[in-house]
Amino acid sequence: MAQPPAASHAPGSENVITDARRRNLVLVAVCVGLVAVVASVSGLNVAQAALAQDLGASQKDLLWIINGYTIALAALLMPIGAIGDRWGRKKVLTSGLVLFIIANLAGAFAGGVTPLLVSRVVAGVAAALIMPATLSIITASFPADARDRAIGVWAGFAGAGGILGLVGSAIIVDNFSWPWVFSIPVVLAAISLALTIPYVPHSREHTGAAFDVVGSILSAVAIGALVLAIHEGPESGWTASITLAALAVTVIGVVAFVAWELRFTNPLMDLRLFKDRLLTAGTVNLLVMFAIMIGLFLVTVQFLQAVLGYSALVSSVALLPMAAMMMPLSTVSPRLASRFGMRAMFVSGTLILAVGLALLAGLASQSGGYLSILPGLIVMGIGVGIAMTPGTAAITMSLPIEKQGVASALNDTVRELGGAIGVALIGSALSAAYSSNVAGATAGLPPQAADAIEGGIGTATLVTNQMGDAGASVLASAQHAFVDAFSTSLWLCAGLAVAVGVFAAVWTPKRAGIRATEADVIETGDPDRELEGLVPAPADA
Repeated sequence: MAQPPAASHAPGSENVITDARRRNLVLVAVCVGLVAVVASVSGLNVAQAALAQDLGASQKDLLWIINGYTIALAALLMPIGAIGDRWGRKKVLTSGLVLFIIANLAGAFAGGVTPLLVSRVVAGVAAALIMPATLSIITASFPADARDRAIGVWAGFAGAGGILGLVGSAIIVDNFSWPWVFSIPVVLAAISLALTIPYVPHSREHTGAAFDVVGSILSAVAIGALVLAIHEGPESGWTASITLAALAVTVIGVVAFVAWELRFTNPLMDLRLFKDRLLTAGTVNLLVMFAIMIGLFLVTVQFLQAVLGYSALVSSVALLPMAAMMMPLSTVSPRLASRFGMRAMFVSGTLILAVGLALLAGLASQSGGYLSILPGLIVMGIGVGIAMTPGTAAITMSLPIEKQGVASALNDTVRELGGAIGVALIGSALSAAYSSNVAGATAGLPPQAADAIEGGIGTATLVTNQMGDAGASVLASAQHAFVDAFSTSLWLCAGLAVAVGVFAAVWTPKRAGIRATEADVIETGDPDRELEGLVPAPADA
């Protein structure tokens, strides 16, 4: 059996929460804070029309208001996760929650595009303080017999938080003015803060090694530039100067980061860890899982609104069956992984996801309505619920306890990058297929109208509504073209899910061993005990 890590890797026993009631309160605190962060990624999407009308925001302005938050969050996750390990995870979480509340209050009272954009970027910085700390607090302070369930609960809320944010924001936009959208993250962060201060324990890394300032800066630059390029590519064009510049900075930043990390004695991220095939498999699994899921939310909401005619609220609620399957399975999947192994979870989860995508692609239709997509949503929720938590555990448990801020930040960065890649990839595939499919229906129309209709189903709806009776047939053709493009993008996702399932089957070690860390030995007094936690041991190939 593999030997436990060295003593320096174990947290002090005083940091382990032995009281079950306190653990539950800590879990509520970190999960509520997590939902505040994740819900804010998608919350303003349903308020775009109101922002354009009240603030005079252009489409470019709206893109930056929405994406400024994501870019700041993704860029700072890794360095701030490391800062949390050094300074103290509770201090970082508390500071982030306070700043998050202030930034969102500023957004609610913003009277123009620039103040709103600044408040969103500051909120993204605050979110980067919050998100890694929520998971690293669980992995560093929960005992082994409670850790796997807690990670599963955390993963379930991380996956469903975007849907919950859309639903809550849509309810507010339909009944109040857009500034009230910011009340959701403010209230959630306040609840999390009220529970964090009295109940979350202090934990941090005890080391005298130098902090990796250069690696932190390079990681922020590389990841921030990559997310910027992914967001700008579909909107401005992949050959636009801002996209090409961002891609160039990404390449330079990644090369410099890798070179520095391989030579620095105490790197921000020890890249040699990726020799661990289980860690690599978990990272790829989670990256693609979130790329498909977030991209799917984008195109499915468009289908519900533009083809079925649903409101923003009804469209958001229509996605809840997927979350209803995902969240409980995320809690159960650690036990399944302990019994059947990581490989089985990765392979079965991604293949079930592929089946759900195929059902959605094959059955979705305007005439079939919501029932034509419901089976696919349910099956996809099952697939994501099975594979998501083991993917998270494979990443976080690959690093020692004192590096859990970095491990959690890596997990969060993979999720954010996956979501950004999914929106760009799936959104671009849908847009290209739609433009090609609808071209025949725009023949003979004025060039300006034809360009608007070919530009997207949203603008097609607006233009055809102004064409009177003649616009009805054009709109029907545009909707049919969108359904075909929707199916095309889903088949692409299904193929990607199958490819990841095959990769997991080939690359994930045959035996995903479970071993005790020294922290668990402190709790149990038995160094030979195998625990039902998701702590991957060196596994046989």
